[in-house]
Amino acid sequence: MIKYFKVRMIHNNIREVNTNIPLPQGYYFRNFKDGDQEIWAQIETAAGEFSSIDKALKRFRYEFTGFETELRSRCFFLCDRNDRAIGTSMGWYGQDLNGEIIGRLHWIAIHPDYQGKKLGKPLVARAIKRMQQSHAKAYLTSQTTSWKAINMYLDFGFVPSYTSDDCKIAWKLLASKLNRKISPLHQKG
Repeated sequence: MIKYFKVRMIHNNIREVNTNIPLPQGYYFRNFKDGDQEIWAQIETAAGEFSSIDKALKRFRYEFTGFETELRSRCFFLCDRNDRAIGTSMGWYGQDLNGEIIGRLHWIAIHPDYQGKKLGKPLVARAIKRMQQSHAKAYLTSQTTSWKAINMYLDFGFVPSYTSDDCKIAWKLLASKLNRKISPLHQKG
């Protein structure tokens, strides 16, 4: 078990990322539509991001009320051949450390029953493809306990953004866990 630390990653040229990663047969993407909040909350809760669907819905309302138009073009669901939404991702946006509005890879989750089926990279690629339409740079936030996802984000070209002394500890732990060299982009100071 790896110690929990929050981490932040950045990509300074998101438009150079290859998003042509095919989905395995039988899966497809669809965009968010009104009423999908509950489906989003179920997926995020099943994936361990929230302790209850009610808490997930509360967070969703807090973060996205008033942004319904953006959700329809920036939030995606990964569906299986039975039309069941089993994953979600967002090609969202937010402020970087300098206050500039850039893309944000946000709320990536796959229902545990579907994890390990080579669906993560296409799900992330779908959100990145959307960000490429509006942004040159992007960031994401995560935690060391999501080390498998962080490994994938590194493969997409995201790099650590060091914002505190804890970041050094976190990325040292991740480099050891992932058995790979990880270089920072930003250093606070």
